[in-house]
Amino acid sequence: MTIQGISRLYYKRFKFEVEIAGIVSAAFTTCGEIAVEVAKIEHHEGGSLIPNKSPGRVTVPDVELTRGATDDQDLFAWMQQIVAVGSIQDDANFSYKRSIDIVQRDRSGGEVRRWTLVGAWPVRWKGGDWDNGADENVIESVTLAYDYPIVGGD
Repeated sequence: MTIQGISRLYYKRFKFEVEIAGIVSAAFTTCGEIAVEVAKIEHHEGGSLIPNKSPGRVTVPDVELTRGATDDQDLFAWMQQIVAVGSIQDDANFSYKRSIDIVQRDRSGGEVRRWTLVGAWPVRWKGGDWDNGADENVIESVTLAYDYPIVGGD
C-alpha cells in the first residue's frame, strides 16, 4: 500500500519584491530575514525543580535591503530626513515612518504572501565601497528598523 501525502510547494528565494511608500524605483537584490523574537522568562515557585516558563519581551530585529547603486537618490533622501528629524520635531505633519511591503512571488509571478513592516524607518544607509581593480557594481544598502510585521497572503 502506498502512502498518500500532500506535496509542498517551496518558493524560490529570488522571487520577491519590495514596495516602499513614497519610493517608486527601489528594486532590491537582497532582503534580510523578517523575524520576531520572544524572550523566555523562567521562574521557580516554591522550590520546584521544574521552572515555570512564560513569554517575555518581544523584539523585532532590523532588516537590511541591498541593491546596485543608481542615480536614484530616494533612499538617501529618506535617510537625510531621519538625520534632520531632531530639528523638525515640532512639525505635527511630518512622519518619517513608512510602510514597507515585502511580496513573495511564485514561478508565474503571482503573489504568494505579503509581509508588511509597520512603521519602518532607515537606521543605517551605506553607499557601497569602491575598488579600481574590481569589475562588480557598487552595492548600496539600507537597514530598516520597524515596529512590528504583519503577515498576510493569498
